[in-house]
Amino acid sequence: MEKYDCIIIGGGPAGLSAALYASRGKMNTLVIEMKEFGGQAATTDELENYPGSMEEPTGPKIVERMREQAASFGTKFIVDEVLNIDAESDIKKIKTKKNEYETKTVIFATGAQPRKIGCPGEDELRGKGVSYCATCDADFFTDLEVVVVGGGDSAVKEAIYLTKFADKVTVIHRRDQLRAAPIHQEKAFANPKIKFAWDSVVERIEGDGIVEKVVLKNVKTGKLTDYRTDGVFVFIGTVPKADLLKGKVKMDKKGYIITNDDMETGIEGVYAAGDCRSKRLRQVITAAADGAIAATAANEYIDKKFES
Repeated sequence: MEKYDCIIIGGGPAGLSAALYASRGKMNTLVIEMKEFGGQAATTDELENYPGSMEEPTGPKIVERMREQAASFGTKFIVDEVLNIDAESDIKKIKTKKNEYETKTVIFATGAQPRKIGCPGEDELRGKGVSYCATCDADFFTDLEVVVVGGGDSAVKEAIYLTKFADKVTVIHRRDQLRAAPIHQEKAFANPKIKFAWDSVVERIEGDGIVEKVVLKNVKTGKLTDYRTDGVFVFIGTVPKADLLKGKVKMDKKGYIITNDDMETGIEGVYAAGDCRSKRLRQVITAAADGAIAATAANEYIDKKFES
């Protein structure tokens, strides 16, 4: 059984930052990522608000550099799915689909995933016109018409990005004004390709094998309207990927892990960082900060627990 000082579950900005700090602290460190390294940041076109990212400020480029930097200090990376964590003992045991590991500390950095609309047709047409990632799928909608569901920063930024490909982008929002930051709103309102459907929610997504239209419901009048579209991009928030720790640590009512300022979960040697954690702001910069704090705390914990 492979043994480590620190195992980080999740390879997004929080996990990669934790890996850098853990490895620089001379901890034998492993990052386990279920799918693709980079998390949600890897699907973001531009990270204009990440300090120092003026040169090639794309999500994929930034997380690629993060991973390379952590690897240069000795971090090991694997792609695997964690099935169970036994964290009650001093030496934690992690079981994955392919292997079993022992570690002195665990940093839980699994992030969050897009929240679904929850309407008929969404699951059936996912990947057939329904998408949660503009960077991944925008090219498929070149010269076509799409809708974006949501009114926050992510929705508006992705709507702007989609105008590079689509002929028309309609933002569907349940309120009569956007929640996005003023700078993003200004860009969206100034873009001739972007239209708005206010006070509306998606009641159904319909199509024969591919998306052909959405049925919109006006939240004030209750009126239903058919709206033709070739694609539906959903950006209405996220839900935490924290099921592995459910019932083991404290979580808020939305399922996000509650930690203290040192990212401690309440189980000795187990930390949480990034978007899976209950916090005010979920951005790459705060995820990276969480990861650095968690790794530093884990290093100090090992020094006191195992080295004294």
